[in-house]
Amino acid sequence: MEKQGISTTLAVVAMVAMLVIGIIGGYFVAPRMEGASGGLRGEILIGAPLPLSGVLGTYGENARVALELAQSEINSLLNATNAGYSIKILFEDTETKADVALQKVQTLAAKGCKVMLGLYSSAEVRNCKTYADTNKILLISPSSTAPDLAIPNDYIFRFCPSDDKQGPAMAMGMYSKGIRYIICMWRGDTYGDGLVNATKTRFQQLGGSYSNSQDIRYNQDAKEFSTEVATLANYVQTAVSTYGADQVAVYAVTFEEITAIMSTASQYPILSQVKWFGCDGSALSQQLTDDPVAAAFAVQVNFDSTYFAPAESDNLIKVRNYIQQRLGRTADPYAYGIYDELYVVVKAMSLAGKYDAEAIQKLILPVAEVTFGASGLCTLNAAGDRNIADYEFWAPYQVNATTYSWYKSGVYTATSDSVTWLSPP
Repeated sequence: MEKQGISTTLAVVAMVAMLVIGIIGGYFVAPRMEGASGGLRGEILIGAPLPLSGVLGTYGENARVALELAQSEINSLLNATNAGYSIKILFEDTETKADVALQKVQTLAAKGCKVMLGLYSSAEVRNCKTYADTNKILLISPSSTAPDLAIPNDYIFRFCPSDDKQGPAMAMGMYSKGIRYIICMWRGDTYGDGLVNATKTRFQQLGGSYSNSQDIRYNQDAKEFSTEVATLANYVQTAVSTYGADQVAVYAVTFEEITAIMSTASQYPILSQVKWFGCDGSALSQQLTDDPVAAAFAVQVNFDSTYFAPAESDNLIKVRNYIQQRLGRTADPYAYGIYDELYVVVKAMSLAGKYDAEAIQKLILPVAEVTFGASGLCTLNAAGDRNIADYEFWAPYQVNATTYSWYKSGVYTATSDSVTWLSPP
């Protein structure tokens, strides 16, 4: 099955033009065309296996609110046009655990869900991939970034770029701030391995260095990090003695366990003398900014973390404001992606004229290519991953005596391979 092709895309564009009947913030939705969606009737169940708890709990909560908004908007359109069917999202908590994720995907499949939006970690996606491919269950993740999951013609799509793009962006960010030696500390899974390797490779190409003997790869299920942080302090002390504190940085590839890591790190003065950098698994984490000890440490070490950069638009502002109103925090970019996923699925389903994963799968790429959503233009590459390379940096700052939040601290532009740094509020 060809996932990409000019003729397919043109055909889909033509079909979409015929099906356009409603617009919400720049979206087109194709709920009905005589003879096309005759197989779509009643309530269509779409699964949402999300990390509503665990080390990605903040992001799962954002995703749920974003999907609830998209569901409401789409159902209003479908109702207004007498489409004859509606969308219902079924939520399940994966606890950010790969084994639980598979159980929840199987549970949702048993309830009739043929398409599922969620699975935030690459470990979750990987553990569910065989089941999805074998049973033709379409899994669309807004946030899985492991490069080894970039596989054409499977039942996995990812509305974010893989880490072969995030790694070089972070490497340039660190190098542009004068960092010449990094010590890497990361969660021991394929996400962490892939991102660290991509970052190291580009950092070395730029002229920076590291030592594999000073790597700290910890158990992904760890809750306590006293041993790892003590080791990190020793490594940083050695590096500072050689390079100076201004040229040494800690590169932490984590999920929200970064809060526990930084709380422990605050006990070692040497660890606050160097800069720290993070990733998309920690950027905009409310768990971090809610913890006064970890947040104060993060501010002290200028904890810049990468996130892919969605284009600013009315759609983005709408979703961002909605999540801010509901949850009282800034949405992460993956919330915009999962919001767009539901729109793309509904449009592809309407073009297919039936709720069938195999039929929808064939239309995801061409439909995404002509969809501009809250996360920007949703074009995917041949492997089904987002074809985007620009990134934002986010860092914590102190709002007042007792409150911390995040601000956009920089922007990486892929075309120029450069970073523009921004000042805190």
